[in-house]
Amino acid sequence: MNKKLLLFFLCCSTMFLAQGKITQEQLSEIRNSFKPTSAQKAVINAVTTNGISKSAFNRENAGKTDHFFKYRVDVKGITDQKSSGRCWMFTSMNMIRPKIIKNLNLSGFEFSTNYLFFWDQFEKSNLTLQTFIDTRDKEFNNKRVEILFRGPIGDGGVWSMFADISQKYGLVPKEVMPETYNSEKTSIMRKFLKRKLREGGLAIRRAHEKGESLSKLEEIKIGVLKDIYRILVVSLGEPPVEFQWRYKSKDNKVSSLRTYTPLSFYKEYAESQFENYVMLMDDPTRPYYKLYEIENDRDLYEGKNWKYINLPADQIKKYAIASIKANEAMYFSCDVGKQIDRKNGVLSVDNYDYESLFGVKFGMDKKDRILTRESGSSHGMALVGVDVDNQGKPVQWLLENSWGKSSGHNGYLTMTDKWFDEYMFRVVVLKKFVDKKTLELLKSEVEMLPPWDPMF
Repeated sequence: MNKKLLLFFLCCSTMFLAQGKITQEQLSEIRNSFKPTSAQKAVINAVTTNGISKSAFNRENAGKTDHFFKYRVDVKGITDQKSSGRCWMFTSMNMIRPKIIKNLNLSGFEFSTNYLFFWDQFEKSNLTLQTFIDTRDKEFNNKRVEILFRGPIGDGGVWSMFADISQKYGLVPKEVMPETYNSEKTSIMRKFLKRKLREGGLAIRRAHEKGESLSKLEEIKIGVLKDIYRILVVSLGEPPVEFQWRYKSKDNKVSSLRTYTPLSFYKEYAESQFENYVMLMDDPTRPYYKLYEIENDRDLYEGKNWKYINLPADQIKKYAIASIKANEAMYFSCDVGKQIDRKNGVLSVDNYDYESLFGVKFGMDKKDRILTRESGSSHGMALVGVDVDNQGKPVQWLLENSWGKSSGHNGYLTMTDKWFDEYMFRVVVLKKFVDKKTLELLKSEVEMLPPWDPMF
């Protein structure tokens, strides 16, 4: 490159940098755009003293949402996931435990989430390590490899993961393997699981670079899994191979003491025909009435990826109403942090008026929020109730949460129908409530989405 050409490029670079920086004139224009009035000064004082959300609370909307429902699933008791991301597991269990309570005439019953969480974390570790082996020929900066190292394991999940893990390992009552400090506060344990998995992934890749065989990489994987198992046992306790259990009915009758394995208990009391359920999604960023699957979104390596039919919210509501009327709870996930009044247990798009507070317009719709990662599914709950108007159209919906009885309205959240439209993402419903034309989509060609998809 000659000196004149080099000088030209340097000048262009300097010009572009100058265009991108904030000049004093621009800064003066920006600062002069806001001249607070007396009313705005009062707002500043309120926000800086009380915080944004408290100051934005919309008093005009307070009391407009009650907690009465025309149709409601018969559910029993509120669970508490504590400081963990196991909402998907609690929600899935809350779909099936009411039937056990009814069939055995119990006052209450809970499954051991600690037991299933143990195997979930163990299997997710195997999935990560095996994917390290599968991607051994890819560069370190390959997006799939980068995602593996960035987030080798998490405690989140979806309905399909619950189906897979419970069918393989079974279920046990909560008293057989109770919660521990680390099952209720998972972040510290996961820090060490991540560290060990990253170390294992690095060892696998370096062994491959040295020309080691696949059997050697498998040997490294098993060695890491032994360490993972040890960490899990120390943190959560060792899951039972078999156990004894009996129960006391509401009329004070005590059953005989019996011996179970987790799988025999699952098959006798909790086995569901998981193939009879279908996951429905409202993702306006993609064409509706299509079948999608997200790559590597599972906990078992041999398990099923998260697969769903994409439908408009109004279509999903029809199936949800039919399910509730038939006393069937549903898995429901949403962006729960948006416009939530936790104290009163209300999800309403009018709970907080941030635009008036800041004097700033927030204009993105659901599609734009998904595309920009402003919104996405963050929490799972059981959808158990709906209230309708005189024309049978939904007005509000009831969610059985897993944040304990002291959260929300006695452990429940009531969402307005408009909030459903804006922040609902997926519902798992029995196929018998879905029309045949929609179910035919399950036989269509599936579109595989990458593991960095916004809906992951």
